[in-house]
Amino acid sequence: MSDEKSKVPEITEVIPTEIESSKTNDKDKTSESHNSSAENSIENSVEDSSHIEADELKEIEETSEVEKKTEKQVPVSEDIEKPSGAETKSNSESAKDDGNEDGGSDEENSSTGEVGEEEEENEDEDEAEAVELEAQKDYHNLSPKQLISELETLLKSRAIQGLKHDVDEITSEFNAQFQQELEHKKEEFLAEGGNIIDFHYSNPAKKAFNSLYFDYKEKRNEYYKNLKKDLQANFARRNELIEELKGLLNAEENINTTYKHFKEIQENWRLAGAIPRDKYNILWNTYHHHVENFYDFLHLNREFRDLDFKHNLEQKIKLITRAEELAQETNINKAFRELQMLHKMWKEEIGPVAKNYRDEVWDKFSEATKVIHDKRMDSLKELEASFDKNYEQKIEIITQINNEGVIPRKSHKDWQNGMKSIQTLRDKYFEIGKVPRSKNKEIWSAFKDATRNFNHEKNGFYKNQKKEQFTNLEKKRALIKIADDNKESDDFATVTPLMKKIQSEWRTIGHVPRKDSDKVWKLFKNACNHYFDRIHAEKNEANKEEMVNYETKKEFLETFSTFALSGESKADIASIKQKITEWKQIGRVPYNKKNIEQDFNKVLDGVFGKLDLDKKEMELIKFENKLNTMVSQEDIQKLQNEQIYISKKIEESRNEIRQLENNLGFFKHVDKNNPMVKDVHSNIANHKEQLEVWSAKMSKIHAVGQH
Repeated sequence: MSDEKSKVPEITEVIPTEIESSKTNDKDKTSESHNSSAENSIENSVEDSSHIEADELKEIEETSEVEKKTEKQVPVSEDIEKPSGAETKSNSESAKDDGNEDGGSDEENSSTGEVGEEEEENEDEDEAEAVELEAQKDYHNLSPKQLISELETLLKSRAIQGLKHDVDEITSEFNAQFQQELEHKKEEFLAEGGNIIDFHYSNPAKKAFNSLYFDYKEKRNEYYKNLKKDLQANFARRNELIEELKGLLNAEENINTTYKHFKEIQENWRLAGAIPRDKYNILWNTYHHHVENFYDFLHLNREFRDLDFKHNLEQKIKLITRAEELAQETNINKAFRELQMLHKMWKEEIGPVAKNYRDEVWDKFSEATKVIHDKRMDSLKELEASFDKNYEQKIEIITQINNEGVIPRKSHKDWQNGMKSIQTLRDKYFEIGKVPRSKNKEIWSAFKDATRNFNHEKNGFYKNQKKEQFTNLEKKRALIKIADDNKESDDFATVTPLMKKIQSEWRTIGHVPRKDSDKVWKLFKNACNHYFDRIHAEKNEANKEEMVNYETKKEFLETFSTFALSGESKADIASIKQKITEWKQIGRVPYNKKNIEQDFNKVLDGVFGKLDLDKKEMELIKFENKLNTMVSQEDIQKLQNEQIYISKKIEESRNEIRQLENNLGFFKHVDKNNPMVKDVHSNIANHKEQLEVWSAKMSKIHAVGQH
């Protein structure tokens, strides 16, 4: 272990810059992978000013992906399956010069070749899944204004080649919402009598969106034009390097100078950049062919060749040591990414070793690779198991969203509750982790369809609501006309109930379009307020008169409290009735001063108590005064209640009389002087007397009602 630890600093001397660059390259790799996935199809939802043909653009995009991956992430399968030709080629001249190198096994016979292929495939799957998951940003709930803002932010903050999927999602959602608005405007246009051939609709949001989309297409097309130029320039540069490499075989210079020149060519090749995809394989094979030729040429100088083999062996041992250390890395993805960089260095940056070491170093490197690969595969299996569970959970949520979409809802409140339920389900959906990559597009499409179906039903409800709102608007305008026509009326007795009635009707009418709501309410309120303000003004004048009446009644009451009887009953009764008439003629008093009527009745009761009057007559005089008070106060409700009360008393008296008379039938053969019989006759007489009083009171009420 101490020996292994001592080797770690040596490794950092060889690969620190490469490790550092791998971090950048990984970012570039993800970006390029995203670009390729996001650019696979070109679907334009709005007018496209591009004149670049789709096939040419697609070729550039694919070339960018392949070459970027070649430059920044060398496929492990090539590293393991097919090392550089300089190591694998058996050269007869070299065998003659160095017989002890014959019989060395070739690295391409390694049993771990399949491992590398699987690793590359899994890596590609991870990248594809990452792109798909990144693309699952939900734009469905954004308004047109928010969609425009989102597109504007994307154009300012992200690379143009990585926007296609987001732009397509935003464009699709914006066009869907605009189409709904367009259909609604068309219906309104036709409902108002317009001709369909004359219909045209646009709005500032549509114009703003089209402008941003045009900018996006311009920038995107410009990017790929420049990319194509760069690819061609890189291709030309690499051909120049191959010609330069071929020329080394005929160079008349010191071998050290030639070797130095060869290393410069290798470095320049590494930095030369991506080339068109269709030219990649041929150019790569040509380059390696001439590299092999150079090493064959180099073998003529055995001392220099052995020195190079020794240096390459040292570097590959360091890569093996680092690969073995990566097996202890807990972050499997991080270890795998660095392993990719080690394979890139093994293939592109380090030359061959002596044949007697080739199998040994390659087997060690392959073994370290397989350890990391196996750990990664175990991790992926665990993830896949959880992904299947996530898939089932998301299917269940989508089912619930679909069920919400078919629930009948008849009110705004119902739909608001439904929207809350949908939002809760959506939040749960996004909280659940990844699903298997093969099902990712399927589940995302199903989720969007379920959400879109719900929103379609919701929009249909509110579309019908708008029709109802226009009907309600006409109803409220009719009530406004009634209020305006009657607000100047002086017939308060007739118009006041009418105004109260239309106010009640107004409250029963539903919503109107928002733009008209405040306007019609103000018109109606102003008309009603104008009328009732006039009533209140009239009442204020009446209140002044009532206060005068109150003061007059106070003085009258003070005088009447000292009223003295003459001793003549008829004359006293006439005087009392005259006082009652005078009191009645004074008029109404304010409502909060009406207790003065009770004070007058108390004084009146005291005066009647001093008179030697028939009980019936005195009670009727009091009742007549009571009725006068009710009439003066215009208390219709009290009059009605009094009538009901007296009717009830009349009926009770009649029933009592009838019952007592029936009871006498049991005493036909009993002496009339019997105390019990006398008591029954007395009760009948009392009830008949009360019946006469109640009947007289009812007659007076009827007389008041006729007036």
